[in-house]
Amino acid sequence: MRDLRPDVPADTEGFARVRRLALPYILFTPESVRHVLVRSHPAARFRSLVAEEDGEVIGTAQVALAHESTEPGQAYVNVHVRPDRTGRGAGHLLVATAEEYLASLGAARLYSWVLDEPASVRFAERHGYRAGRTARFLRLDLAHSALPPLPETPAGVDLRTAADFAADPRPLFELDAETVADEPGEVTLAYSDYEAWLAETWEHPLLDLDLTMVAVVDGRPAAFSVAYSDGATRYFTAMTGTARAHRGRGLAKLAKLHSLHRARAAGHTEAFTGNDAGNGPMIAINKWLGYEFCATEVRYVRELG
Repeated sequence: MRDLRPDVPADTEGFARVRRLALPYILFTPESVRHVLVRSHPAARFRSLVAEEDGEVIGTAQVALAHESTEPGQAYVNVHVRPDRTGRGAGHLLVATAEEYLASLGAARLYSWVLDEPASVRFAERHGYRAGRTARFLRLDLAHSALPPLPETPAGVDLRTAADFAADPRPLFELDAETVADEPGEVTLAYSDYEAWLAETWEHPLLDLDLTMVAVVDGRPAAFSVAYSDGATRYFTAMTGTARAHRGRGLAKLAKLHSLHRARAAGHTEAFTGNDAGNGPMIAINKWLGYEFCATEVRYVRELG
C-alpha cells in the first residue's frame, strides 16, 4: 500500500477503475482523480492511497481534513475496494493508514460514506464507525424516459449556462458558497477562498460549463444546477441550489430541467444524482423529473481518542 502517484497513468486509471466498479453512480476518470489530488487546498492535507495486489490497484482511499468546516477537528476518510477483491485485507490497511495519518494532524472526528449493503456496513462497524445520516443515489434513463416539457421562463428570469460566466465566475462562487452553507449534513461548510474555488471547482475536468444552467434575476445568479459529464454518455448533477432570497419560485427546478434537456440533446443517455435523505425539496424535484432510486449510502462517523 502506498500513496497514489498523480503523474503515473497506471495509478490514476487504476484508482478510477476501482471507484467506477465500487461506486458506479458517480463519475470518475483518471483526470478527475489527479485533479482532486493535486488541486485540493493545502489546508486539507489531502492524500490518495492505493492498495495493490500483484501490481494492480484493488483498493483506494481519499483522506483529508474538513478544512472548510465551521467546526475544527473534522476529517474525511472514504475507502473503496474492488467488489471482486474484498476480503484480502486491503480495506483494513487503507483505513488503518488513513486514521493514523489524520490522528497525527489532530483530527478528532472522522466521517466516511459507506454503501448501505451488509458487507460494507459490517466492515465500517467492525472498525468502530457508527451510522449517521443517509443519502440516496438516483438514476434517470435519459435515452428512454420522457422528461417533463420545458415551460415558459418566468418574467424577469434569464437562463444562462456557466460558460456565459467564463470571463468572471465570481458570481457563481458566491451562489455556491451561500447554497452549500445550507446543505443538510453533519459537516457545515463555509466557502471563503475564491482562488481555491477556482482551482478545485471551476477548473474541475468533469465540470461541463455548457450543461450547467444558471437562473439569473436582476443580473445576478439566483439558482443553478451544476453538471458533470464524461463527455460521452454519462451525466451527474454535482449541485443544485437557490439563493435564499429566491427560494420557493421553482428556479432550481427550472435550471435542472433545462440542463437535462441539453444533456439528452448532447447524446448523454444516463443521468445520476444524489440526495441527503432529509432534503425534501430536492427529493420532490428529482421525483418529478423521473429519477429512480438505485442505491443508499450512510455517513458513518468515528470519534478518535
